[in-house]
Amino acid sequence: MGLQLQSMAIEMPPVARHPNRIPFAGVLTLIDTPSDKAPSGARGHRVMLTKAATDRALPSLLGMALDYAPSLDRHDARRKVGIITSAEVLPGSPVRPQKTSLLQISGYMFAKDFPEIVREIRTRGRAALGMSYEIADAHVDDPKASIWTVSDFTFTGAAILRREKAAYRETWIEISG
Repeated sequence: MGLQLQSMAIEMPPVARHPNRIPFAGVLTLIDTPSDKAPSGARGHRVMLTKAATDRALPSLLGMALDYAPSLDRHDARRKVGIITSAEVLPGSPVRPQKTSLLQISGYMFAKDFPEIVREIRTRGRAALGMSYEIADAHVDDPKASIWTVSDFTFTGAAILRREKAAYRETWIEISG
């Protein structure tokens, strides 16, 4: 049986020239792949989201916020700069083609409310910026393992970070409009 990929979205009505809605897209994480470094909240452990858990959690990602800290080195759940409207599990990774899949997201940023982060993404974009997921209710199969395998969780949002601060260095974000 082949690899089954999943995609889902909530549809936002088109509004021509909306001053506070600009589309973004990016790779949020790699799936079935250990993180390059320990994400925040993992107590120093690298982590790996399983494909089955990611598929189950995908609906929880839609409608969640995209946030950022001005220093782009951490999450700031109180600084919501956008909304996630689409999530898709895609095959492979250009750098690690042997790995199963990656999670691509898209949505809208609040361009009028947060022009500084829109400028930052347009200026630095894919080359320098990455993303990181936010999850809750995570189940780690073996808390003593050096790499935590997360087999159940709920997405609660995402953050924009400098790529070197992201747990997965292959993540990216760009303004698509």
